[in-house]
Amino acid sequence: MFSINDLLVEFPGRVLFDRIGFVVNTRDRIGLVGRNGAGKSTLLKIMAGLETAHSGHLGFTKEKTVGYLVQERSFTSAKTVIEETETAFEVAQKLLTLSEQLTRELELRSDYESESYITIVEKLHEVTERIQLSGISNYREQTEKVLKGLGFLREDFFKPMSVFSGGWQMRVELAKLLLKQPDLLLLDEPTNHLDIESIRWMERFLQNYPGAVILVSHDRVLLDNVTTRTIEIQQGKIYDYPANYSEYVELRQERIEQQGNELKNQQREIAQIESFIERFRYKATKAKQVQSRIKQLEKIEEITIDNTDNSRINFRFTPARDSGKVVVEANQVSKKYGDKLVINPTDFIIARNERIAFVGQNGQGKTTLVKMIMKDIDFVGDLKIGHNVQIGYFAQNQTELLNRNKTVYETLEDVADSDTRPKLRNILGSFMFSGEDIDKRVMVLSGGEKTRLALAKMLLQPINFLVLDEPTNHLDMSAKDVLKNALLHFNGTLIVVSHDRDFLSGLTTRIFEFKDHKIRQLNYDICELMEIRDKEQAAELKLSKSRVSDDRPVSTSKQQYLENKEKEREKRKLTAKIEQIEKEISVVENRINEITELLSNSDTGKDQKDYDELSKELNNLQNRNTLLMAEWEQMMGGV
Repeated sequence: MFSINDLLVEFPGRVLFDRIGFVVNTRDRIGLVGRNGAGKSTLLKIMAGLETAHSGHLGFTKEKTVGYLVQERSFTSAKTVIEETETAFEVAQKLLTLSEQLTRELELRSDYESESYITIVEKLHEVTERIQLSGISNYREQTEKVLKGLGFLREDFFKPMSVFSGGWQMRVELAKLLLKQPDLLLLDEPTNHLDIESIRWMERFLQNYPGAVILVSHDRVLLDNVTTRTIEIQQGKIYDYPANYSEYVELRQERIEQQGNELKNQQREIAQIESFIERFRYKATKAKQVQSRIKQLEKIEEITIDNTDNSRINFRFTPARDSGKVVVEANQVSKKYGDKLVINPTDFIIARNERIAFVGQNGQGKTTLVKMIMKDIDFVGDLKIGHNVQIGYFAQNQTELLNRNKTVYETLEDVADSDTRPKLRNILGSFMFSGEDIDKRVMVLSGGEKTRLALAKMLLQPINFLVLDEPTNHLDMSAKDVLKNALLHFNGTLIVVSHDRDFLSGLTTRIFEFKDHKIRQLNYDICELMEIRDKEQAAELKLSKSRVSDDRPVSTSKQQYLENKEKEREKRKLTAKIEQIEKEISVVENRINEITELLSNSDTGKDQKDYDELSKELNNLQNRNTLLMAEWEQMMGGV
């Protein structure tokens, strides 16, 4: 369907693509991978026709279409969300208009045998076929489905685009692209502005997409769930693997090990041939054999091992004193921006060494609560930071707070103390800044380099409470893995705001889920939460199917009567069980409130044993309450 041959892209002193080539087939799902700066985005722009500074051949069938999600752009639309999204169907809507015109023209004519009448009929037939292929007949339904999948509420559809942030407007751009359904879909970091639920919806959409997809992403789970082929860009070359990302990592390692073994065998063979030549070079009786060996040596093509960029972030947290048992205590904290409610009044306690993930849709208050904890914004209620808490805070806009006119070294020198100043070069080296890199000004750094520098700056001081708001933005797979490994060894309390499921998996043991202006506290890992969400979606699907069934005409036959009677009996049993569970939930929640009040009361004077027992009981009750709620929700689906 699409081919690239002999593609060469070079800059002064650097070759980005060294005459590479590959073919994209009709239903390919390709993950495009490589370190930051390897050329992934450039390759997508070349394929989309937006970048022309190259040589080589790009082959693409004329009637095929390419769609590319532009990451950086300004928004000026005066339309509502749904009006802007429906511009994806502009071509199809023109076909509808043409169809109506042709139909009216035929209705006014009676010369059924004339050549002009037959021409109009043929034209109408062609337009009708194109309309059916475009899916325009149910475009409103498609539009609403995609917008809801990407996180928009129905009441958002009719709001002007201008009231939404750039991230939400990017979701509209993504929706338009998905609805256009180009034959080749090029997506460069499409999850940057999506929450976990929207990412999971997009996964399912892309799995069933009718065309080919090339995906650039640092989301390992997304790549594993969507792609079946991986193209790696490595120092100007490409390597093509028929596998998803995780399988590619293993295959790549096997390939490099195999190359190493083949190189050893070749070097052994060359050494044997050279030894024979030197031994018998001056013996006339062996002259013919020596010449044969020399020719054999000349024909050998030396095996090379693929260059591997093994530069990695390498750091450990500076040890810090333990904080008090309670790190953060909140009582009836809430936040409004004008009349807009962001967080309903809520209570919570964050204990020492807890590891919590903040998850939920964008705009539901995750960053707001972080700023409340940091006392960066005003709020209603009481929020206390515990004894001896030393906070390290990485904000979403942390890289923007760096002084763009200072060098990398000067950025750290500004915050270094007398103990760390002599170690600054070593610290920068552990964050992959070496040699001339430390003299670069911040303004010329890439997004990933700025993130690494901001992390290095934050971690110069001892920390026992770490708050990270989207720390993986602009980090590649390798950098994310190293950061995650360092956090696993962090001996303190941790809050992470992230939509990256792979990064959160195994890192946190508790979740604050933000939804409908409320904070739901769950003692889950992110993988367990995703399993629960899958079960809930299955229950909803089953319920929707049963509702469709209930709308059908009811048979008055005896068999139907008996079946209905049995259903009513089962429904009464289910209702009774629901009432029983609701009573148990009430008892459990009352006890949770009692223990929470005891733990938060600083005057109780409990010893460590009492505190630990209450904490253990609270944890068990919260787990029991979560299971009861899940069981209750599942049963409610059957009522």
